[in-house]
Amino acid sequence: MHALSAKARVAALSALATLLTGAAVLRAEQEPPVVARHVAAAKAASGAHWQELFTRLCAAPSPPAAASSASAASSASAAPSASAASPAAKAPPERSKWYAEPVKVFDNLYYVGMTEYSAWAVTTSAGIILVDTLYDYSVEAEVVEGLRKLGLDPASIKYAVISHGHRDHAGGAKYLQDTFGTKIVVSAEDWELLEQSKDDEPRRDVVATDGMKLTLGDTTLRLYLTPGHTLGTVSVVIPLKDHGRSHTAIMWGGTAFNWLNNREGYITPDRPDRFWFQHYIQSAARLANVAAKARADVLLSNHTIFDGSKTKLPLLSNRTAQQPHPYVVGGKAVRDYLTVARECAQAGLARLSAR
Repeated sequence: MHALSAKARVAALSALATLLTGAAVLRAEQEPPVVARHVAAAKAASGAHWQELFTRLCAAPSPPAAASSASAASSASAAPSASAASPAAKAPPERSKWYAEPVKVFDNLYYVGMTEYSAWAVTTSAGIILVDTLYDYSVEAEVVEGLRKLGLDPASIKYAVISHGHRDHAGGAKYLQDTFGTKIVVSAEDWELLEQSKDDEPRRDVVATDGMKLTLGDTTLRLYLTPGHTLGTVSVVIPLKDHGRSHTAIMWGGTAFNWLNNREGYITPDRPDRFWFQHYIQSAARLANVAAKARADVLLSNHTIFDGSKTKLPLLSNRTAQQPHPYVVGGKAVRDYLTVARECAQAGLARLSAR
């Protein structure tokens, strides 16, 4: 993640995003007007912050002949399309391909994730709340050793909130549960998803419910059920401090339209494509209202490509208290992120009707 300078990485990713965005818009111009309108609305909302999100979600589905190459090209920026039980996820890659150094992001928020997959540690007066637990092969190196490098005690992880029940976010949960007694927080629907897996999954601890307050010491996180990416995807509102100044983050719990590729894992007679798109659209619209009421000015993702963490994390190393915080994008930009997600999903839904 840190091989290039921060400025070089920003410039390179910006140039690539511009090229990909142009290609996506060109394809949209060849589609029915209703689809093109939603794609145009998403592009407008993407602005300077969310071009990667727009490119990933709004691109028209690839022709069958190009599906395999397109899938390979996007593998670094998307969650595995398979469920938590994906056999392909069982062989861990070399450490050099996924390891990232931990970073202090806010006074009470630390990045302890991988190069592509994020995990966020929220510190409180009574311990740590972790949001996502990565893969089983990476949790010890990234979360446990990462916290120690930052001067924090991994034994103080009291809760781990799982955004959704895929291996890249839930795989390390059992290790933390068994090693430190961490209470694992998952929605009812995604507890079922985890339990359908053939892996050694965590025991049921806490069932996340809509609007639930998760309080530890002096800090309260709010959990919201935002189905779409999975049936039980959880998004989180997190209070933050930056040199004593208050901010609020929204972490969108699931991003990619996995049902377009993982047909077996998602599509049934009762749950066709339309079912997933509609749930996703409703969740994005609802969370935008939550963000507005919470005055959220920070947007976090569980994938580094979507929230700009690939460029933002390196900027923090030399930042002074007087410089703007790269993650503080403002309330409008937070809502724009969710507008991009919603409009791209509406474009996907409109494509179904245009077939």
